[in-house]
Amino acid sequence: MTASPAPAAARLLRRALHAPEADRGNALPAGAWWLWALGLATAASRTTNPLLLGLLVGVAGYVVAARRTDAPWARSYGAFVKLGLFVVALRMVFSVFLGSSIPGSHTVFVLPELPLPDWAQGVRIGGRVTAEQLVFSLYDGMKLAALLICVGAANSLANPARLLKSLPGALYEAGVAVVVAMTFAPNMVADVVRLRTARRLRGRPTGGVRAVAQIGLPVLEGALERSVAVAASMNARGYGRTAQVPAAVRHTTNVLTLGGLLGVCAGTYGLLAAQGAVYGLPLLLAGLVAAMAGLRLGGRRSVRTRYRPDRWGVRAWLVACSGAVVAAAMIRAGAVDPDALRPGVVPLTAPVLPLWPAAAVLIGLLPALVAPVPPSSPGTGKPHPHGTGTGKTSSPGTGKPHSPRTGKPSSHGAGKQVRIGKEQA
Repeated sequence: MTASPAPAAARLLRRALHAPEADRGNALPAGAWWLWALGLATAASRTTNPLLLGLLVGVAGYVVAARRTDAPWARSYGAFVKLGLFVVALRMVFSVFLGSSIPGSHTVFVLPELPLPDWAQGVRIGGRVTAEQLVFSLYDGMKLAALLICVGAANSLANPARLLKSLPGALYEAGVAVVVAMTFAPNMVADVVRLRTARRLRGRPTGGVRAVAQIGLPVLEGALERSVAVAASMNARGYGRTAQVPAAVRHTTNVLTLGGLLGVCAGTYGLLAAQGAVYGLPLLLAGLVAAMAGLRLGGRRSVRTRYRPDRWGVRAWLVACSGAVVAAAMIRAGAVDPDALRPGVVPLTAPVLPLWPAAAVLIGLLPALVAPVPPSSPGTGKPHPHGTGTGKTSSPGTGKPHSPRTGKPSSHGAGKQVRIGKEQA
């Protein structure tokens, strides 16, 4: 008896898609995460349906929770979520106090209106607040919040150092500056947490103006020391050395790069706007071709090598293409059924979840299945397979180590822990 080919092929497919544990060799390139996140952001920009926007945010949040590491930059997703909620609240406040161009017949409340001069026609402060303008402001704020949260997902999943390795040679200097700027804030936050913990262990206050001043000086000193160390290491590795390039090549590089980037910006704006979808894609493709040619020529100035360059494997292409498929499906849905993606507010209608665009959004969950699983951190509570290596276990209920022979708590181990705590403090 031989197994049928169908179950064997299914087993091979499951084995191929089984996510391994991430290491230096199989980690996804940062560009794959950014393409996936930009695809979700493009999909969010094409709709104001709160159900689809909530589904996009949920997809991004699930992938971040499943595949982010314990690195400092991976903790930025919560800050982007808070920023998105702040944007929604701020958009609602502006709509209430500054009015809106959306007409409405359902009055919620009336604020005292401030009289303005004749030259300020079309602008009002206070006045009647309708349910239609509040719903429109809520939809608009949710769209911007979803864009920010998708970008925050890319910041949490993509390693800035690996992103620097993927940049072309012409953008190497600018990429180094951006990566240093992106990693400065997480390191500064880690220094502040460490210093606050040390002051708390010493019994000193951690709040107030005096405490902030005493914490700020060591933080700035540490940042300066890291900057000097980074500059010295970059100098030792030959950073800044350039090759001799003819003037004609330099001028051609500048024209192609600047023209291509302008074309990319104009094409992206056309794709995001509802009226520019016709010219947006050709202009975007032409700008990409010109920019890539300019960057290829500009890379001749950079004399550098790459250590362990990132390779785009099958998993990286699956992650990047999943975001592109979500964006393409949402653009197609906007052309076929625009009313489902942009629910009306005059008159007020309840938003309806369109089925096939929602199913297309769920394709964005593919990175949570195929991307390498980050290694478990020591503080997750999972037992280590090799044990603790100390030969002593913990006494139940006390947390103190005890001897395996007698079973009684060991005062020597407790005193050693106290001495270690004092030395760390």
